Amino acid sequence: MATTVDYIEFVCEQIAGVGAVRYRKMFGEYMVYVNDKPVLLVCDNTVFVKILPALSDLMAGAETALPYEGGKAHYILDIEDRALTQAVIHVLEPVTPLPKAKKKSAGT
Repeated sequence: MATTVDYIEFVCEQIAGVGAVRYRKMFGEYMVYVNDKPVLLVCDNTVFVKILPALSDLMAGAETALPYEGGKAHYILDIEDRALTQAVIHVLEPVTPLPKAKKKSAGT
């Protein structure tokens, strides 16, 4: 089951106010960006957060799962817990780098 547009919009509503929020469809699922930094992966109407040492206290006891076949384990974020969700974003945003700019090929 792919993520629905209604669900991805709900996810963005839950993190409203933490910075510039946008989402992008990728490989049939979604990446959520805060201040142009990829912070949340949303697959099958489930929100995943990369397992990082900075989140170990906040996400202690959270379930982990693979967001897609062949992927690495991620925390599953309870997106309905708005306080937890915003706390996670406040920790993630400063430690997440901006994506590297893609180089244009010589032929274009």
